[in-house]
Amino acid sequence: MDSSAPPRADLVLEGGGVKGIALVGAIAETQARGYRLGAPARVAGTSAGAIVGSLLAAGMPVPDMVELMRGLDYRTFQDGSRFAAVRGLSLLTTLGLHKGDALHRWIAARLKECGVETFGQLKLHDPDSALPPQHAYKLVVVVSDISSGRMVRLPWDYERYGLPADEQPVADAVRASASIPVFFRPRRLCRNDGRQCLHVDGGMLSNYPITIFDREDREPRWPTFGVKLSARPPSEGVYREWRAVRGPVGYGRALVSTMAEAHDRVQMDEPAIVARTMFARTDGVLATDFDLDAATRERLFQAGRAAAAQFLDDWDHRTYLAHYRPLVTPASD
Repeated sequence: MDSSAPPRADLVLEGGGVKGIALVGAIAETQARGYRLGAPARVAGTSAGAIVGSLLAAGMPVPDMVELMRGLDYRTFQDGSRFAAVRGLSLLTTLGLHKGDALHRWIAARLKECGVETFGQLKLHDPDSALPPQHAYKLVVVVSDISSGRMVRLPWDYERYGLPADEQPVADAVRASASIPVFFRPRRLCRNDGRQCLHVDGGMLSNYPITIFDREDREPRWPTFGVKLSARPPSEGVYREWRAVRGPVGYGRALVSTMAEAHDRVQMDEPAIVARTMFARTDGVLATDFDLDAATRERLFQAGRAAAAQFLDDWDHRTYLAHYRPLVTPASD
């Protein structure tokens, strides 16, 4: 890599529903610090991270992304009935309170404006890369396949379904990753043998897939930064947090939260993971707070910027490699 070129970084973006505006703040600050984001560097994300990451990978200018996400009315994505009884029936029959069609149309339209509809248009053309062809894409979307009980990385894993990765719509994968359980209907994917698979929010299995681009056989050409929508874990570890669980609704929420966070909480015990993570404080905001007011949106955006600024003030790629990956053979990608 040309030492005179702007520094690059792969990005991994955590899911968090409406809190995703903080991801945009972190991206804006990182670019303002001189980092080149997007191809040939890559981006991966879950749920809200998949939405923001897809726009970045598709080439949307960061100032345009900031304007778009700051002005977005999340309430338009609640495309279920106004009547509670009908929503309850929808949950029983379709497994979701809301259709998710409005979200799908919105992300498809924004990607099309950037000239992207299928993953084939996000192929990564980098002659200096050592990536296998099936991984040479600008974007990776994390989805939970509850038909097979596994985390799916799209477009990398379309071959599991017998489907040509380049022909699959990016918006379909992003919509599947954003299928917040109960809130949105799951997304169905038809395999080449006719069987249907049920895809839901990638956060069910890994809301923060920070290791997705890691390789053990060679030294990376540039770092992988992660953006997490929570405060930095305390030095005593991440298991000191305690929440009361009351009633069946609270019990259900606690079960879903535990499933979504279990894998990533283990990662937060790893100093090497914490050392490359930007922690954006989003206290007091839930993923499904779709009626965010302007002041809360701005607070989230600024939280992302502040997290990136604090992180980049102390970041040094060579120091990180020397401390956490001293035995890796120098090479490319």
